[in-house]
Amino acid sequence: MTILDDAIGIFSPAWKASRLRARAVIQAYEAARPSRTHKARRENRSANQLSQMGAASLREQARWLDNNNDLVIGIFDKLEERVVGANGIVVEPHPKMSNGKIAKKLVVDIRKKFAEWSVKPEVTGQFTRPMLERLMLRSWLRDGEVFAQMVSGTGNSLVPSARIPFWLEALEADFVPMTSDESLKLSQGVFLDDWGRPKAYQVYKILPVTGKQLDTKNVDAENMLHLKYTRRLHQTRGNSLLSGVLMRLSALKEYEDSELIAARIAAALGMYIKKGDGQSYDEDSAGKDDRELMIQPGMLYDDLQPGEEIGMIKSDRPNPNLETFRNGQLRAVAAGTRLSFSSTARNYNGTYSAQRQELVESTDGYLILQNWFIGAITRPMYRAWLKMAVASGEITVPRGTDMDTLYNAVYSGPVMPWIDPVKEANAWKTQIRGGAATESDWVRASGRNPDDVKARRKAEIDENKELGLVFDTDPSNDKGGTSAEVKEPGAPPSESQRKK
Repeated sequence: MTILDDAIGIFSPAWKASRLRARAVIQAYEAARPSRTHKARRENRSANQLSQMGAASLREQARWLDNNNDLVIGIFDKLEERVVGANGIVVEPHPKMSNGKIAKKLVVDIRKKFAEWSVKPEVTGQFTRPMLERLMLRSWLRDGEVFAQMVSGTGNSLVPSARIPFWLEALEADFVPMTSDESLKLSQGVFLDDWGRPKAYQVYKILPVTGKQLDTKNVDAENMLHLKYTRRLHQTRGNSLLSGVLMRLSALKEYEDSELIAARIAAALGMYIKKGDGQSYDEDSAGKDDRELMIQPGMLYDDLQPGEEIGMIKSDRPNPNLETFRNGQLRAVAAGTRLSFSSTARNYNGTYSAQRQELVESTDGYLILQNWFIGAITRPMYRAWLKMAVASGEITVPRGTDMDTLYNAVYSGPVMPWIDPVKEANAWKTQIRGGAATESDWVRASGRNPDDVKARRKAEIDENKELGLVFDTDPSNDKGGTSAEVKEPGAPPSESQRKK
């Protein structure tokens, strides 16, 4: 107890007891007590308060690093490859008939139209759907959020892709201002209802320029896709994925730049002529003109004066500990960005088991980001597109279709790559034979579409039969074989075929 506690106890014993109880609770946890060696830094501001003060600065710093830092460029490149991939998010429609079977004709029509629309899905006509998805993913993770307005209908001077009047207008975070107005329930450019659900977005009509007041428009929430990166609840706007590692990345870049300069200086250092002590110094030569040396490989220099000798300027650069220190910093960066150390540092040394363990753990992080992207962008975009495709008459829903399943689809992106294809293939065979997986799962695990693979297999088998080519992989032949045997039409059976 302190003197103040005793003084309070004279006038209000209950207040004194309350203070003592609160102090006892705080002191029960060492981490809650600030000390000389423990700062006990705390954050009691709301997520929106933090975003209001720092979101713009964080995304501007992240953009600078994405332009100038090879490590950050590599981080976002790898996330593009592993979350969206070269083919974008693959959408497999799965509408069903009333009898529970897949509506195959409708599936074919939807896939055909969606593929055709994906060639030019956005208002500028500059990007295909996979290209647009990769750019949106990069903007989301770098800036903390990305927007896309869904534009539909005619009379907007846009040319429909695949004759379906539906487009996306992708917008960077700068297009939605950080303005707030409690009387309008406007929070950082987003109009919210009493439950905190977005009702509309305040959007600049053109890309904002610092210092200029621009006109804005309101876009209904049902027509706006908003993908934000958050780590807290009740957060209206997103923050950059790099928010926790920006200082480390900036400091690491400055350190590497300094080491590079030091190495360049060390490489430019030459030699010196040591004059010797005062007794051996030749006063007669002191007035001679400065000597110039043309340094060449294997040269001999015999113009030294009495008492002089040639010495080399030594340097400890390049720093032999740079790579070890750098790798330690990159492990910390990888831990804060859902990446693996190998992908961050492009260092793939290690055994098969170690590489696979690291790949498995990092893949979970990629799948979380992938699920996040699909839930906020791909799924609502596909459903809105299909609704417009049906309304425009480009896709006809056949009779007997279960309308509750019309928008059903399987969304998939890049899968975990195979380190050792033989081991992975054997593992999948074991799962399929044991009933723990299907052939479609196996095909999806290799990043392909099961329907496409089956159609190509059937077409190939039929063509081989027409040409008289016999393959062991043909279901009508030995299913256990893995090699291909070619037989000319009319040729006698081979020895292996006679054994069969």
